[in-house]
Amino acid sequence: MTRHGRHPRDPAKKTAGFFVLCIAILLAACTSAPARTRHAGLDEFYEQAISWQTCDDYATTSIESAVYSAASTAECGRLLVPLNYQDPSGRTAQLAVMRVPARGESLGSLVINPGGPGGSGLFAAAAMSLGLSEERLTEHFDLVGLDPRGVGKSEPAVDCFTDAEADRGGYVLTTQGTTVQWTQQDTKAIVDRCAERSGGLDVLAGVGTRDAARDIDVLRAVLGDEKLTFLGQSYGTRLGAVYAEQFPQNVRAMLLDGAIDPHQGTAERRIAAFAGFQRAFEQMAEFCATQTVCPLGHDPDRATATFHRIVRPLYETPLPALTTDLDYDEAIGGVISGLYTEAAWPRVIAGIAQLQQGRGDELLQLNYDFALRDAEGRWTNFTEALFAINCMDEDRLSETAGNRLRADVFRVAPFMDPGVALTGARDGCEHWPAEPTLGYPYATDIADLPKTLVVSITGDPTTPHAGGVRLAETLGSALLTVEGEGHTIVTAGTNPCVNAVAADYLIDLEVPPAGTSCEL
Repeated sequence: MTRHGRHPRDPAKKTAGFFVLCIAILLAACTSAPARTRHAGLDEFYEQAISWQTCDDYATTSIESAVYSAASTAECGRLLVPLNYQDPSGRTAQLAVMRVPARGESLGSLVINPGGPGGSGLFAAAAMSLGLSEERLTEHFDLVGLDPRGVGKSEPAVDCFTDAEADRGGYVLTTQGTTVQWTQQDTKAIVDRCAERSGGLDVLAGVGTRDAARDIDVLRAVLGDEKLTFLGQSYGTRLGAVYAEQFPQNVRAMLLDGAIDPHQGTAERRIAAFAGFQRAFEQMAEFCATQTVCPLGHDPDRATATFHRIVRPLYETPLPALTTDLDYDEAIGGVISGLYTEAAWPRVIAGIAQLQQGRGDELLQLNYDFALRDAEGRWTNFTEALFAINCMDEDRLSETAGNRLRADVFRVAPFMDPGVALTGARDGCEHWPAEPTLGYPYATDIADLPKTLVVSITGDPTTPHAGGVRLAETLGSALLTVEGEGHTIVTAGTNPCVNAVAADYLIDLEVPPAGTSCEL
């Protein structure tokens, strides 16, 4: 739960459409002014050309390599952006970009962000091209994925520890939802290590969402699109909303799936997200109770207490599992990883049953699959990038506030409660080299924003439906309500109703009537 890639560091934003797709596979009207007049000092960036090539060198794991190879028409390149937009003549970053050409006559680019923060846009574009290979979106749009600054194959990328250290579970990057107890020296050591391995403190200070949104506008211009067509999922809904706030005149269409409430601060949002995981745990327990054999028992009302008896001993005595021992936090992380999608519930149940037999292989593997760690032991930098981006976006909490938040998390999600007294919930960002730049609320009172569309699942375990409703109200968006369980749906390609609404909007700019809904 607390280690490299093994558990969502911010459950309100961790996964998005492409992660859900991977889990399903692995687990069962005004014209913008010319760039040179609107972007003083940025002409070289807005007027560059991407040199497209094969994507052979853009994968970080064998999983990514396989997906990129399957997306046979994909081409990759690099986008040059300033590391600090306040100093465009200074240090630069090279962002990895993938383009999968439209199967038919292209309307332009559909830029995709899969969430996280820290998710790879390259992987999202390739996976979407495969998952929607017969759908209208891939016929009419070039799918474009960008690894945001600090992420994946972009350079510099956030890097805090090695793959071997990740396998050993040697480093943690958060306290919330975990049993970790930090000192001030611990949090200072985290920042020092990340800065050393990532290329400097200025790299860590330059990965916030407001700068990432500016990168997207550079990408829009370089791709030759007068206006941006954007699909953001989970955290990607935040990125899209911030882009809309900064560049409303450059928006053509924006579909936001699995939405984050722009009015909620860090603590409020995390409490709501963990409450969603408790609800998902209870739903899974009800499913388990219908099976002949259920490690949680056949009374769903007692499932949390039964789970405690099984998992709490790991706090003192971890169990052997694959590459390392499975401790309490990693066991909880494995369960949460499987709660994002109903398809993974049988694996979670099997993993809980395996704990009773003295092994933790399945729950650890759930963590690995969720993080896209490959069979050779290679990790993406998802967790490190998520941590760094959140440091530039989120509220900084005092230790007292952190301890209170952790207690609140266990209160609303009692299945996670280790049953021990904990302190030391320090903010891992307390020594970060720059203050957060996002601010709350964000993306409010945007003038002249074109029609946008929010898609929200009623049983979303991590970005609650209420947040989708609130974002739609804030942006003046149309709202598509999807009745069912799960986190994000648009890129999965499995629901004809959602597919049709998404295509009608993104292609023809037709928003659904008020009250429109689909069912999973």
